[in-house]
Amino acid sequence: MDFVFPNETQVIWTVMIVLYPYITGLVAGAFIVSSLYHLFGREELRPVARFSLGSAFVFLLFAPLPLLIHLGRPERALNIMITPHFSSAMAGFGFIYTAYLILVVLELWFVLRSDLIARAQGRGLVASLCRAALFFYLYEDEATRAMDHKIVRVLAGIGIPMACLLHGYVGFLFGSLKANPWWSTPLMFVIFIFSAIVSGISVLIFHYFVVSKINGWKVDIPCVRSMGRYLWGFMIVAVSLEMLEILSIAYKQTEEWEVLSQLIEGKLLISYVVLQFMIFSLIPFFFLAITALFRLSDRIANALTWTAATMLLVQVLLMRWNVVIGGQLLSKSLRGFTSYFPGIWEKEGIITAAVIFTLPFGILYVFHRVVSLFPDAEKLDTA
Repeated sequence: MDFVFPNETQVIWTVMIVLYPYITGLVAGAFIVSSLYHLFGREELRPVARFSLGSAFVFLLFAPLPLLIHLGRPERALNIMITPHFSSAMAGFGFIYTAYLILVVLELWFVLRSDLIARAQGRGLVASLCRAALFFYLYEDEATRAMDHKIVRVLAGIGIPMACLLHGYVGFLFGSLKANPWWSTPLMFVIFIFSAIVSGISVLIFHYFVVSKINGWKVDIPCVRSMGRYLWGFMIVAVSLEMLEILSIAYKQTEEWEVLSQLIEGKLLISYVVLQFMIFSLIPFFFLAITALFRLSDRIANALTWTAATMLLVQVLLMRWNVVIGGQLLSKSLRGFTSYFPGIWEKEGIITAAVIFTLPFGILYVFHRVVSLFPDAEKLDTA
């Protein structure tokens, strides 16, 4: 059990391919939260509705960046749009991504139109940019605001299946590779969708608490508790599907299970069994269950919710790592394994990944300085 083909001694899809589905997952999850307010009228989510839509837009801008860095010839990436090949699953990302980006930009424009008009009344560079973004049309009344609201609802309704399609397509790419038993499962795209929603809700909770703490804002308790309940529900579905996938393979006892069991018990024991499931799934499950089922003080409930959300961000990242990297540790001969550990300063190393993941938060800060993403935030009473 130690035969690895020469072309499999090195892992080709590295940290950038782990980061790519992770960021796209944040997009899908954040958009779902926004749609729960704009489309389904969940008023308790109003404090984060605009922020969630802005987060979806900013993370969407950075979603292709890991892929471009991974490509040897990134300048050729637009060829899939210039010379379309509609039967290519890889080329499908270009069409899905472009359509979804246009939809998110339109929805964000209609949501922020009133604020952009107010900001465009002044002088300076920002006001000029706002006027340009509005195409120099600054008229607004009750009728236009009502129409904007209707358009936002329509776009949110169209955007939910598109968000699922955007991230489900990533799972489809892995699940359709029959030659790799770790990836080849029809559940893969469903698991990716639900884990994406988990990561999106988690990053909103994490960021909302951090921003509120820095700015001295009151945390909206009904909003946080509602997001915590949604997070608990989606994480139960996501983790259950992952466990059912493994249990079904183990129960069938196919010829692939002999080598997959060794992969799980060996190379992926720490990252998959111990970290992903035992620590970063089980603990958040109990934390969110406690906050949902018991009446706790706001301070304790907030601490448990924020801790669970932070841990689930790591859990989803571990899931992406174990899928992308774990699937490549197994030789096509099914008789051997290879190893991989990312470099620090390499082109696709840890530092590059950290910078790419951090940049969207900086862009969100600049965005917030132009148009408030938390218009209903209240200052803490320090008197």
